[in-house]
Formats: sequence, C-alpha cells, structure tokens
Amino acid sequence: MNCLRKQATGDVSVEVNACPGPDLRKILEDLRCQYETLMERNRKETEQWYACKVEEVNLEVITSSQEIESSNKQVTELRRQLQALEINVQAQLTMKENLESSLAETECRYNKYLAELQSQISCVEQRLAEIRAEMECQNQEYKTLLDVKCRLEQEIQT
Repeated sequence: MNCLRKQATGDVSVEVNACPGPDLRKILEDLRCQYETLMERNRKETEQWYACKVEEVNLEVITSSQEIESSNKQVTELRRQLQALEINVQAQLTMKENLESSLAETECRYNKYLAELQSQISCVEQRLAEIRAEMECQNQEYKTLLDVKCRLEQEIQT
C-alpha cells in the first residue's frame, strides 16, 4: 500500500530560479522602528500637551481660588456694612419715634397753654369792654354834670 501511495502522490521537486525578494525581516524592522519613533514623538507631544493643559488648569484654579477668596472677603465686608446700616436705620427709626412722641407732647402742652392764654385774653377783652362801657357812661354823666354846672353857673350869674 505504501507503494501505491507513493505512486499516487508522487514526488515533485520544483526549483524556482528567481531573484531574491526584499528582506521582509528588515522591512518589518524598519516599519517597527518608524512606528516606535512615531509613537515616541506622539507620546512626547501628548505629554507636553497634557502638561500644558495641566498648567493652564492649575493657573485657572489658582485664579479662581483667588477670585473666590476675594469675593468671599467682599461678601463679608458687604454683610458687615449691611449690618451697620441696619443698626443705623433702627437707631434712626427709634430716634424718629422718640422725636415724634416728644413733638406730640410738646404740641399738646402748648395747645393747652395757648387755650389758657386765649381764655385769659377773652376775659381781659371782656373786662376791657366792660370798663370802656363804664367809662363811656361815666363820661356821659360827667358831660351831663358839666352841662348842669355850666347852666347853674349861668343862672347864678344872671
């Protein structure tokens, strides 16, 4: 059976007389070297880009932190000013209430005093009118008496 197998398969020997092809190992080595160089360059560029971005972010963080600190100080100062102004407003409102109360008391007191003075003035004016009326009566009596005296003197002389 071996014999049959050898006959059926047959040994074929082929010789190729071709020029040697390019050295694939060298080509692959060169490609690998180029890709490794490219990868290294890309890695360095990426690291530089990353470092630059990290620096930018750090600067932004520092700037933002300073702005936040400044804003917090400003908010604290504004709150302090607001509290001072609120205290001042309350003091002014209290002073206003006290002054209004004092003004109302003073007006009430002077209105009573004015009413008393007007009452006294009315009494004095009434008394003055009475005195004038009395003086007018006395003046009329005096004139009448003077007239009577003059007539009597004339009668005596005649």
